[in-house]
Amino acid sequence: MTFISDFSGAAGVLAGIAIGDAMGAPFEGGPPPGAPIRSFYAGGRTPRRAGEFTDDTLQALGLAESLAACRGFCPEDVMARLARDYSLHREFYGPTSSAVFALVQEGWSIRDAASRVHAALGWSGSNGSVSRGPPIGVFFSGPEVESVSYGCSALTHADPVPAACSAFVNRMVSDMCRGIPRTAAHARALLRCRDAGVARMLGCWESWTPVPGLGALEATHAALSAFMGTGRFSDCICAAVGLGGDTDTVAAIAGALAGALYGSGRIPGEWVEELCGRERVFSAARSLWSARKG
Repeated sequence: MTFISDFSGAAGVLAGIAIGDAMGAPFEGGPPPGAPIRSFYAGGRTPRRAGEFTDDTLQALGLAESLAACRGFCPEDVMARLARDYSLHREFYGPTSSAVFALVQEGWSIRDAASRVHAALGWSGSNGSVSRGPPIGVFFSGPEVESVSYGCSALTHADPVPAACSAFVNRMVSDMCRGIPRTAAHARALLRCRDAGVARMLGCWESWTPVPGLGALEATHAALSAFMGTGRFSDCICAAVGLGGDTDTVAAIAGALAGALYGSGRIPGEWVEELCGRERVFSAARSLWSARKG
């Protein structure tokens, strides 16, 4: 069994999510920025300070904190933490997760809330469960990566495509945190992928033009393209934000992958210093790393 050799990988994953989210948020829903983005800006779809992250990071932190506190995946505890942060920052959340959290707060069961939202919207293939999932890869190393990824995605997204995308990303995160090279981690994630359409696009990522949209598969592909096509953490984040579209989520997913590979020590120091809420990010990473399973 392999183990994370130091704290750098876990810290890199959570910091990568937060930095990608915060750097991409001001450009969410817009065209590609006219110039490379290498610093934090205020504003965006909702009022934000420069360096402030959104629901992508809040959900990932809630999941990380739950995995550490419960020493494993407890759906009820995860949902309670996600719904709590939703209550405090409703303005950041997308329609699928918002609707599920609102129903849970009204007393609906976890299973029924996600199914009801899926039926009401006619679709739940959006990307929110992918960006929150990477703490699963930090915590687990065995087949639990895939099984818990599916279970965690299903808390809000009844559609199986976001679950398959989440499992793919989380497997790569798990392997790279534990010293497996990027290309091997990608190949292992592909081998374990349960969805033929997801495997086709993410397996041959170079063959598709990145479309940084709201759908889980297109957002995951865009993030994977930014990660696989660059050689530094900073370049990966800039490439993801530079695509435009759903910039905060795409850059958060790309940041998780880059953080797992490069570690926290290769994240620009000024980005860490200017990140709002960094204390919670690194506290969650320490707890998650200490409680990890393999």
